[in-house]
Amino acid sequence: AQVYNVVRQIPTGKVTTYGHIAKLVGKPTYSRHVGQALKWLSPNTDPPVPWQRVIASSGTISSRGPGTDGAQRQRDALEAEGVEVTDGRIGEMRVDLRTYGWFPNAL
Repeated sequence: AQVYNVVRQIPTGKVTTYGHIAKLVGKPTYSRHVGQALKWLSPNTDPPVPWQRVIASSGTISSRGPGTDGAQRQRDALEAEGVEVTDGRIGEMRVDLRTYGWFPNAL
């Protein structure tokens, strides 16, 4: 619940990282847990959780594995919010954290 409440505070057109969400909820070494919480998020959650605004600390959209479309859906959702997503040298999808990053010290 804490993860979802923090993710709901990320402004439209901004992104943050799994690790930063973990830090904001007081569990700085639990970035993988943040990813799992978002992975199992029901699409019917009310109020909605803008899961697409959370990316890897490298600025990349995390792969969901071969044959899945989650990374492309995340890219599409971010671009619809005005976030520029570029293709990296090895095909990864990247967001410039200096431009689009949201990293408050506390909430």
